[in-house]
Amino acid sequence: MTVTEAVESGSLRDQYVAMRARIAKAIDDPNMRGADLAALSRRMHELGREIAVLDARESEEGDGGTATPDEHWEAV
Repeated sequence: MTVTEAVESGSLRDQYVAMRARIAKAIDDPNMRGADLAALSRRMHELGREIAVLDARESEEGDGGTATPDEHWEAV
C-alpha cells in the first residue's frame, strides 16, 4: 500500500507502515545525504515504536480486556 492509499483508505497503522516502507526505500538510495539519512533513520525508528504501540493496544483490546472476576469481600 502506498502512503497515499493508506491516507485515503487505510488505518493509522497502515499509514505508519506505508511511511516506514517509503522511508526505508529512501534510505537505501546510495546518493542519500548524511543529514537526510540521520533524520530519516530517526523517523523510521519513531514509526516503528508507534506501530508497536498500536499493535500492543490492539492486542489488549482484542483479548476482550481479559476481565478478572471480583473476589468476595466482607467488611470486618
